[in-house]
Amino acid sequence: MNMNRIRGMSLAAFACVLVGASFTANSVLGDYPYAGGQAIRYGLALLLLLPLVGRGAATAVRALTPRQWGRVAVLAAVGMVGFNLAVLAAERTAEPAIPGVFVGCAPVVVAVLVPALSGRRPTRPVLYGALLVAAGAFTVQGWGRTDLAGIAWSVAALGGEVGFAVLAVPVLKPLGPKLLSATVCCVAALESLLAGLLMDGTAMLRVPTGQESVALVWQAAVVTVVGFVCWYMGVQRIGAERATLFSGLIPVSAAMTAPLVATGSYGAAQAVGSALVGAGVALGSGVLGRRAPAPAVVPAGEHARDKGGIVVRRHAAVGAPVHRQHREDAPPETRRPVTGGPREGEGPSGDAPADQDPAPGARRPAKAGGPARPGDHGPV
Repeated sequence: MNMNRIRGMSLAAFACVLVGASFTANSVLGDYPYAGGQAIRYGLALLLLLPLVGRGAATAVRALTPRQWGRVAVLAAVGMVGFNLAVLAAERTAEPAIPGVFVGCAPVVVAVLVPALSGRRPTRPVLYGALLVAAGAFTVQGWGRTDLAGIAWSVAALGGEVGFAVLAVPVLKPLGPKLLSATVCCVAALESLLAGLLMDGTAMLRVPTGQESVALVWQAAVVTVVGFVCWYMGVQRIGAERATLFSGLIPVSAAMTAPLVATGSYGAAQAVGSALVGAGVALGSGVLGRRAPAPAVVPAGEHARDKGGIVVRRHAAVGAPVHRQHREDAPPETRRPVTGGPREGEGPSGDAPADQDPAPGARRPAKAGGPARPGDHGPV
């Protein structure tokens, strides 16, 4: 497993732990106007993100197409404002565990939905890992009292969580994690103001108390700024399917921090559920999978008698010396032709599979007859 994937997993996990720990702040904001609080949270987050977006941010935002702007608006409405509204509405007639259990199923939905949208089958390790994560989330939170309205709003919260993961993917590349976070916060703040005017009128805003002020600053600076940027950086590195697995850490983090403010306890059920979530994340992210050793490659031209060929010794240990051999006298089991069809284990284009990590320090050979690509010398 290369460092890029490890960083992506760490960033996604850290973001979800922050979200889970923020549930204690949500309890403090129970009496504050919902839409007004969201507008303050996302507006303050926008102000904190603006110095981080760097040069060229305005040009990148103006370059967005109307369709991309529509996706950003839906992302903010569904994955941010709508998600929080659905959770709040569900908890009016259901115990908090109910929306938590439904949201815990998001990894399963994403593991099926993302491949379907790209015309491929779900990856089995990711799907099985997502099922373990969902079972672990259910075990951590348990089940509670609810009614039909509570279930309906919990399903809506599940849709918001899935939308937050899936809708951002097409606009993540042109904007990047920081600028995307700032853009969706700006749109979410405007949408929250509009919703507040419709629901509460002039009562949508009031001066917060001391505890409410601390909670709003925490939600804006830590959960939104740090959490969103880390989340999108993780998605950028490992994809939405694997990143969403880490959302199972949200109820685990909430359960572990609840005793600190006397709003819950951490017992045997929470410990078993946490273990299931950890196993699911490890399985789906590839930590438990065995990977074949990458071949050691000797670039052409390093030997006087090498006539433009590349000799690959299979199963060479990383860091072990590679004995150069001539193409004409190399044993059959080590010969790899440069021209012709793709090499064993490669796709039609001749590129190595995307899920096969190159050996540290190994150089990728350039395609025969063509110039070297920017990525031919390893990850940046």
